[in-house]
Amino acid sequence: MDQRQAGEAIILDAAPIMPQAGQSRAQRALGTLLLHSKVQAGSGASVLGDLRHSGCLKSLFPRGPADRLSAVVVNTSGGITGGDDLRIAGRVGAGSRLSLTSQAAERIYRASGTVPAQVNTRITVEAGARLDWLPQETILFDAARLDRRLRVDLSGDARCLVAETLVFGRTAMGEHVRQLHLSDRIEIWRDGAPLFIDRMRLAGDAVDRLSRRATAGGALAMAAVIYACPPDSVDARHHLERQRPDLPAEAGASLIRPGLLFLRLTAPDSFTLRRILLPLLADLNDGPLPRTWML
Repeated sequence: MDQRQAGEAIILDAAPIMPQAGQSRAQRALGTLLLHSKVQAGSGASVLGDLRHSGCLKSLFPRGPADRLSAVVVNTSGGITGGDDLRIAGRVGAGSRLSLTSQAAERIYRASGTVPAQVNTRITVEAGARLDWLPQETILFDAARLDRRLRVDLSGDARCLVAETLVFGRTAMGEHVRQLHLSDRIEIWRDGAPLFIDRMRLAGDAVDRLSRRATAGGALAMAAVIYACPPDSVDARHHLERQRPDLPAEAGASLIRPGLLFLRLTAPDSFTLRRILLPLLADLNDGPLPRTWML
């Protein structure tokens, strides 16, 4: 992949979302959310700088640790299905810290047609700032169709912690995902250059695809965790040294380059995955996880 292809941009704005030409108009939910954190003069605290939302996306601001602005993204539609179009744009102002999570696990329901749901997120993190992107699990139901993209743009010495979890059906409910269209992409850039790009595409019988040794070895829940800090920082290496000895055989951790730690975790179900993931994220988060994770 060349740099031009990797850097293909998504433009997010607050304008009303309209169906594209040839696209079904039976869209179930549309939503945009724009959020900006900044440092408050005098106190030095991270506070809300700007907030705009429309449609089904809202944001709540529960009381959290004093060193960061905690925000909870709420999808009032109750889930996502084919034809939905959700967009989140954020800016973490210089020197501030923003922690973003979701109210609950997001559910991707059966699509009635061939048009997938679109979920696009782009967040800019300015110099000296930090983003913690910690949504709860995304649960995929049989016949779900989802195209999702997350891009984080880091400036200067900015940092980010990104965690994305996918669950292919609820095993406790006896669910099996036999038909699926999933396109998922995570990008992290620093000063206009690609730092980390991860793509996943899964189509067809998810249970069969994930049963193969070269994909997931039968795991039905998986998580990607990325921690990016300045390349001259030792934080990422120290996290790796602390966490790698406690990882199960189904997980892996690598320092891809100076200042960039990547972990991939797999498990037979979401409950088992959470037991591995929660202490790991708490360590990377330098404190307790958002309260919604504990409900």
